[in-house]
Amino acid sequence: MQGKKSADMRRGLIAVAALSALAGCATVKPEPTMPRVALDTTAGSIVLALNAAAAPITTCNFIGYVVTGDYDGGTFFRTVNRDTNTASRYPIDVIQAATPRGSDDASRQPITLERTRDTGLRHTAGAVSMARDGPDSATSSFFIVTEETPSLDFGGGRNPDGQGFAAFGAVVEGLDVARRIQRMPANSQEQLTPPVTIRSARLMDAAPAVCMKSMQP
Repeated sequence: MQGKKSADMRRGLIAVAALSALAGCATVKPEPTMPRVALDTTAGSIVLALNAAAAPITTCNFIGYVVTGDYDGGTFFRTVNRDTNTASRYPIDVIQAATPRGSDDASRQPITLERTRDTGLRHTAGAVSMARDGPDSATSSFFIVTEETPSLDFGGGRNPDGQGFAAFGAVVEGLDVARRIQRMPANSQEQLTPPVTIRSARLMDAAPAVCMKSMQP
């Protein structure tokens, strides 16, 4: 089992390296083994490639919300720009999304935090990651990083506990859309006015085998 896990981790790191090398582009090529999710929003389309090899818990959790239609009618409701995020010592560049139930969605149990220390993933431009409060508290709310933000990684200072956030994939189409959303009008609480609606979120490829058990009713 250990050998298989190491091989999966190596594949995950190779995929991360490939995505990171092109992360500044609006379109990058995902690895064939990375399932994609298409987000149709009122601001344009965004396609995510998810890294189940490196972050299986987080990936399968996200896919579970996708296949049950939980993000349909949700929103990108928050934008954070490091140029205006002066209240924090560790400013960030992200847009955050939630289901129609909001960012504190309690419809399912929270998941274990997959730290970037363990996954090898990083919060580079285009990374998709899970929002959370304390460790092991993430449910459905996710965010897209629009510029490299290492303070979101394990050991970074954005969260006082130093555990970072769980990156689990990357934008492979539509990073320009994410950056356009980030520049949209917002109030003093970083809430988009109005929010950007997610018309639908659809899994474009077969769910990874590792996710099949968790997706069963």
